Parts: sequence; structure tokens; C-alpha cells
Amino acid sequence: MEEALNLVLVFCLVYCCVTVVTGEDSPSTLSAGPPSAPQKPIEEVVHGRKILDPYRWMEDSANPETQLWVNRELAYTRAILDPLPGRDSLRERLTQLMSIGTISAPQPGGRYYFYTRREGKQNQPVLFVREGLRGNERPLVDVNQLAADGTVALDWWIPSEQGTYVAYGTSPSGSEISTLHVIETRTGNLLPDKIERTRAASIAWKPDDSGFFYTRYPQKGTVPPGEEAYHRQIYYHRLGSDPGKDPLIFGKGRDPEDWPNVHISNDGRWLLITVEQGYTKTELYLQDLEADTGARRITEGKNFLYGGEIYNGRIFITSNEDAPRYRMFSVSATAPARANWKEIITQSEAVLDSASVVNGLLLAHYEQNASSQLKLFTTDGQPLRDLPLPEIGSVYGIGGKWNRKEAFFAFHSFTVPDSVYQVDLAGGGRSLWNKVNAPGIDPAAYEVKQLWFNSKDGTRVPMFVFYRKGLQLNGKNPTLLTGYGGFNVSLTPGFVADRYVWLEHGGVFAVANLRGGAEFGEDWHRAGMLEKKQNVFDDFIAAAEFLITQRYTDTQHLAIRGGSNGGLLMGAALTQRPDLFRAVVCQVPLLDMLRYQNFQIAKLWIPEYGSAQDAKQFEWLYAYSPYHHVRPGMEYPATLFMTADSDTRVDPMHAKKMAALMQAVAANGRDRQRPILLRIDNKAGHGAGKPIAKQIEELTDAYAFMFWQLGMK
Repeated sequence: MEEALNLVLVFCLVYCCVTVVTGEDSPSTLSAGPPSAPQKPIEEVVHGRKILDPYRWMEDSANPETQLWVNRELAYTRAILDPLPGRDSLRERLTQLMSIGTISAPQPGGRYYFYTRREGKQNQPVLFVREGLRGNERPLVDVNQLAADGTVALDWWIPSEQGTYVAYGTSPSGSEISTLHVIETRTGNLLPDKIERTRAASIAWKPDDSGFFYTRYPQKGTVPPGEEAYHRQIYYHRLGSDPGKDPLIFGKGRDPEDWPNVHISNDGRWLLITVEQGYTKTELYLQDLEADTGARRITEGKNFLYGGEIYNGRIFITSNEDAPRYRMFSVSATAPARANWKEIITQSEAVLDSASVVNGLLLAHYEQNASSQLKLFTTDGQPLRDLPLPEIGSVYGIGGKWNRKEAFFAFHSFTVPDSVYQVDLAGGGRSLWNKVNAPGIDPAAYEVKQLWFNSKDGTRVPMFVFYRKGLQLNGKNPTLLTGYGGFNVSLTPGFVADRYVWLEHGGVFAVANLRGGAEFGEDWHRAGMLEKKQNVFDDFIAAAEFLITQRYTDTQHLAIRGGSNGGLLMGAALTQRPDLFRAVVCQVPLLDMLRYQNFQIAKLWIPEYGSAQDAKQFEWLYAYSPYHHVRPGMEYPATLFMTADSDTRVDPMHAKKMAALMQAVAANGRDRQRPILLRIDNKAGHGAGKPIAKQIEELTDAYAFMFWQLGMK
């Protein structure tokens, strides 16, 4: 990568060239280019390097000056996007595609089966219940009734052991700041129990359904300002009691960035606490609830990941300890010391993603070459059989219980919508339990391939491509490439309805399985984090170059799109190789990597990225931080930054600052034909729980922008 220019020179150039405007921009000003952003350079010396930041003031979203500039910026964006040709037909087709629903794998509880389904134009999934496998279904929780615009989301839900109740969380405007509710299954009546601050709650019901262990966050004023998104702790709630008096079970005095989760044994005696400490280390704690003693650690502080559950007095632990593709151990809960662990499932070529006890057996989910496999073992680890899947694709959910003879798995692929299968664990039979219909889509009309290419350092990296059969590789096909590359997340084949608007117009869709993900185990993950993060960007750039050399496309017909950590990937790709892409859609991105850790929940990501507060880690981050590698006078791809005002994960300041800087100094910063645009959604967050209506508008903007830039009709 070309060495970054001296930042002082860059920002001085910005400061000298940009006009400060305090009045309203006129229509003629907007037609000439984006609104000017005032410059207020802040100079700092960070570990011996002089850093100048002209847009620090934009980090304060409540600042009237920030709000004024944002309003002008959004008006400019609408002036560009709204008149684009074909926009109405794109919205119409996307509305049809997004009406293809979703369904989850049923979770049994007592005589009930619980699952979510979304149909048609419903903004949010509905939680349904059946009494018995073939009983009539009825809606139990429908958050669509709570907000006319669909902006209240069902964040999570956990049935009690006997199915008497369901605990679930809701949050407004994509904030993910859940409020816990409890509903009675038989009557559909809400209990008075209501608990705030239960984001991404982990719930473990007692076997008699009398109460549950759960995680929650502190009240404002009980921790230092700014730390309310940390200090996740475990409490116990007895149904009918005052949540304000719930006893604290675990977490007092611990690192505020610890992330504990809970699991209770099938007999109710043992509480297993899994404490995530970043993305490469987990600690396990065990508490004997009958003895009423505190939790004791059963791992040894090693830098590995551990997860488990307890069945009939034994702990089944899945770990990458000295096994990057994971293996499984078993140990007695009465003598859980590490020295007593026995390996029962050895590491294989496939990655062991998870394993759970169903019908007294172990149902294991594997990934090999970024596709799912299911295998059945005895609790001693003896292999019984493979459970065949419909085709190459992804298992995205499993339902079952330790005492139930049936299990369920939810499956989809690039061309197969959500389908749920029931498995007879005794006889091994498989049957379709439910599925989502996709009218107007013929899977047989599309071709899916897995390609392999060499990255910059010679590493072999896979990529899926799919497109209409009969497509001619003429080197000019419009191609949309996406990737993620981080946080142990795999990009496996999945059904994403909006992609068909691209395929139906002759486009190629490509998904690169970059280092930093989980596709090939922990070694693959660690090869794309911290000081090795540049590998992720090299992999992505190599994927783009491969698509060009293989005559799928060329630089004028290649677009890229990604969000969150994938938004960082977009920022790095466009600043490192601006010549390689025609258009970029960069969603809810991290872009200022020197200050990211100061906002929202981003301290949790320091183990993945590092922190600029550390001198050594500062050098890693500064080497690729997109905001600090925008070069004056460089022509960049047309870029659409998309963020949301209620994002509680990645602060919108990243997209604001980057858009302002690029508009100020890029050769095409004020070019309406190859523009730099900023879109900020209101009453929306990082993406979870976004209503379908908002998704359609967002997708219409994204695809209209890419169609325009790539010359698609």
C-alpha cells in the first residue's frame, strides 16, 4: 500500500480549501455540490505522531452545528438519489422480494413449540406457539402492534423449561436496549414482571419455571458516566418479585468489559457461567446452586474459547484449546478441574461450530469450506451418523431438548429460502416441517460456484459467486462483491432476498470468505485481527482482482458493499485501491480507528482491533485507518455512506467525518456524477430489528446508486 501522506499537510489543505458556511445552502449551491463543512482542526501528538482532526466537532450529534450540517447533507443526498432513473421499478421489485418471509427453528418447552415467522409486508417477525407438533399455531408476541411504523423490535425470546412462560425482550428504533417481559403461554397474558436494561440478555430458566437467571446492565448514575453499556452482570429473578431487589449472582468487581452468559443444568443443580473476554478468550465458572456456594472458575486463564452445557451431572465443553478447529471435552460437575477433562470428540478437518444435547445424544454442527454439516454422537463421543442436508448451504438454527426424541434445524442457501426440517433422532428420518415460499424465484435458473484465489501472501481464499445460468464472462458484467473478515463470523451460503434484484438485471454476486472470519477455525480468525488486520484487506482486494482476471467484470463494472466491520473493510478497500472499484456502499462503518474505542460499546472490540492508546497498537491502526488515509486530489469510487441515528454499536460519527473529509479533498468530492454521499436513517440502529419498510427504502437507495454508477438498466 502506498504510504499515507503527512496528515498535517492533508488537513491543512482541507482547512485552506473549504469554505465555512453558516447560512442555509440555496438550491443552486446544492446543485453545484455537497454543503460545505466548517473546519475546526484539533491537533494532537499521539505516540510521537502529529494528528490533525478537522471534524472532531461532528462527534457530538447533539451539537446544533452538527445537526445543521447533517440536514443539509441529507438534502444533497436526496437531490442526487431521488431522480435516478428506474428507482420506482427497483422499489417495486424490492417490495416484492422483501415480502418473502422468514422462519426460525422451533424451540420446545413442555408440550409447546415456539418459533418466529415473518410474512409479506410485516415489519417484524411474530413469535408463534403450537401445542403439540401438529397443533394449531397462534401468535403469542406480535410487536408489530406496538408501533405503527414497525420500529419496535423483538430482540430475543427464551421459553421456560416446561413452556409455561416465555421471557422476551423488545427495544425501540433499532437501539437494542431491551426491556424484558414475561408472557404466559396458555393465556397470552403479560405478567407484571418487567426488567429494563437487558440488552442481548442471556436467560436460564429454573426447571420448575419459578424464575430465571439473567443478565442486565447498570442504571445510569451507578457507574462512571459512559460506562452504562458495560458492567454486564448476572441476577436471579423469581416470578412476581420486585426486579429492583433481584439478587446479584455474578459480576461484582469484575472487568467492566466482561460478557457473562448463563446456562443451567437439566436437573437445576448447576449454573454454568461463560465469561467472554474479547474474541479469543473465554472463562468458565461453575456454581452449585444446592450448596449455595459462589461460582468457581474451572478454566485456567488460557487464551482460548470455551462453551458448554450440563446434562445429567456432566459438563460438555466445546473449545479450541490446542485445536483451532475445535474439539469437545466431558467432565463431572462434581470434579470439574481441568486435569479431569476427557476429550470425547477430536478435532477434524471441519470446524466444530457448536454441539448440544438432544434426546441424550450430542447433535454437532460443523462447517467445512464455509458450508454446514450435521453429525450425531453419543455422549461418550462415539459417532453415530451424519444427518444429510438438502444441499450445500447453511444451518442457521437448531431446536431440541435433552429429553425430546425430535430435533429441528433451519436451513437455507443462496437459492433456497428458509426451510425447517424435523429429524427423528431415534430412526434418523428427516421431513420438511415448514418452509418459506418465494414466488417468482426459480432456484434452477441460477448457478452457484465456489472459487479459490491466492491472496497477496499466497494464502488460498475461497469465494462464492452466483448469477443467472448462461451468463457470458465478457469481462464487463456488473458485479457486486461483499465480505466481512472479523470477529469469528463466517459468511456461509444464505438466502438474502434483495440480492435477486441484482441477479435479475444480469449481475454477478460474490461473497469472499476472508481471514478474520471463522470459516477455517481460530487460526483463520487470528490471521485477520490485531496486527494482522491488513490480511483481511489484502484478501478482499485479491478477490476483486481475481474477478477481473477471470473476466467476470472490470473496474468500471465492479461495486462493493459491506457493513459494520464490513464497513471498515469498505473504507480500507476504497482508500487503499481507489482504482479498483466503480462504486462503494459503506454501511454503519468504523472508519476513524484512532478514536473508535471512545464511543458506544466499542471498548468491547479492542481485543479484535487494538487501541490507539497503546503505542504498538496505534501503529497497526494508523497504518490502515480509512479516515487517516484519504488523499487530497485522488479520484475515489462513487461512495454512499449509510448510517443510522440510533446506532448503539457503531457511532454515526464515523460516516459523518469520512463523508465530510472526502467531499472536501477528493478530486470527485463535489462531483454529482461520481459523488460522495451520506445517508442517515432516523429511528434506526445498527440493523437488528429494522422494519421491512425501512429496509426497502434503504435498499432502494443502495441499488439505485449502484445501478446508476455501473450503467445497469
